[in-house]
Amino acid sequence: MQKKPLLALLLAAALMNGCTDHFPQNPGQENPAAFKEVAGVDLGNVAAAEISAYDPISKRLFTVNNEKAAIVDVLDLSALPTITKLQPIDVSALGGVANSVAVSNGKLAIALEATNKQAPGSVIVLNTSTLQQIKQITVGALPDMVTFSPDGRFIVTANEGEPNADYSVDPDGSVSIIDVTDSYSVRTLDFAAFSNDYDALATKGFRKFGPKATFAQDIEPEYVAISDNSQKAFVTLQENNGIAEIDLISGKILNLHPLGTKDYNNILNAIDASDDDKKIELKNWPVKSFYLPDAISYFSVNGTPYVITADEGDAREYSTFDEQKRVSSLKLNPANFPNADELKKTPNLGRLRVTSTRGDHDNDGVYEELYAFGGRGFSIFHAADMKRVYDSGNSLEQEVIKAGSYDDSRSDDKGVEAEGVTVGWMNGKPVGFIAMERVDAIGVYDLSNPGAPQFLQIIKTGDAPEGVLFIPADKSPNGKSLLVTSNEEDGTVKFFQP
Repeated sequence: MQKKPLLALLLAAALMNGCTDHFPQNPGQENPAAFKEVAGVDLGNVAAAEISAYDPISKRLFTVNNEKAAIVDVLDLSALPTITKLQPIDVSALGGVANSVAVSNGKLAIALEATNKQAPGSVIVLNTSTLQQIKQITVGALPDMVTFSPDGRFIVTANEGEPNADYSVDPDGSVSIIDVTDSYSVRTLDFAAFSNDYDALATKGFRKFGPKATFAQDIEPEYVAISDNSQKAFVTLQENNGIAEIDLISGKILNLHPLGTKDYNNILNAIDASDDDKKIELKNWPVKSFYLPDAISYFSVNGTPYVITADEGDAREYSTFDEQKRVSSLKLNPANFPNADELKKTPNLGRLRVTSTRGDHDNDGVYEELYAFGGRGFSIFHAADMKRVYDSGNSLEQEVIKAGSYDDSRSDDKGVEAEGVTVGWMNGKPVGFIAMERVDAIGVYDLSNPGAPQFLQIIKTGDAPEGVLFIPADKSPNGKSLLVTSNEEDGTVKFFQP
């Protein structure tokens, strides 16, 4: 009998088991489980690479870098893997620091906070080739993220509206919609109209808790994803544990969607709750956690729209208001926590950070429930009704542990701290990239079945990936899919290809 080649046998076995994720399905197709670093650039001795955007016309990458000065670095990728640093864009004379960048049709949008962060910010629009300014548009306070709609008509900003250090000034959080086709006219939307809905929202996990803050002041938009048809925006309200759904055509906020909580007593959600237990061990605990997502991305499968969120977690921490408490410092109601003394030991729950703003039901200083920060993974929702169809549980952390990359010193806080997320298309399939700030890595998933994503690989990045950008093969400078991470702590930008 003639022997079959080993590769043919492996491929046949993979097909029989339905496990084709790790094999290119046709010659010439790209393998989304095989990303490797192909290039990198260090932005300087004092740098913090944050968010990047790519222009396929000029083959330039624009990266926010605010560590030393308010600049946007410009990188020429036309000869990738060779990268040439060009003259950076200095925006320091136009306001405070840049927070985000986006590109569409040869236009670069830069979100710029005001010198006084509580004052209205702006969006600067430049030509990506000449870098000449086209327009500067006033938006809400502290525009933290900017993006274009797929058709290029709208520029949308999430204006976080953070308070000042002592919480004496707290501007409204807002979303600004700029219509490029209407001479860059702008509508800035606040959330005051939903103030009467708070009690109903709160029962489903929505949070309003800033000292003396109105509902509109307390809302803090973080990140924006826009539907493929350019008609809707989905905006994470991170500290509030919600997502806003916005009609871009009418300029109206349609709904606020509370995100509920994650139960760490569920076997699928077990966590390592201590940085002082001298080991990495996932266990169940009587704790719920607010998802508090940072980044969000939109994609569709077979005509059904979805959004995916990176459930980072975030706490308010100011000089006159800090919601974070260690479990060891709290009084726990013995009726709810009969083993309270044991729980409060540092190898158990004692070191875990929880919020002081929820769980003390009768405000007597004794806690009946414990609420932590973040989901330590990612979620996927039906975009039509914002019903969660997938929660990664602790599966992402398990993959990180298997890869030997888990940082046990963050166990008491938010674990792997999934911060960034984007979705790209490879071989006709959606592929999700989850950036984890505390393990310096990207988790890669096949999202063809949004209710059951398939893990593909862990990619090591630079220190603390803040931004993750996917450039499809047809727009990439060398014709291959390109993944870019902007790494905040070491000031590097890394490039990966399959």
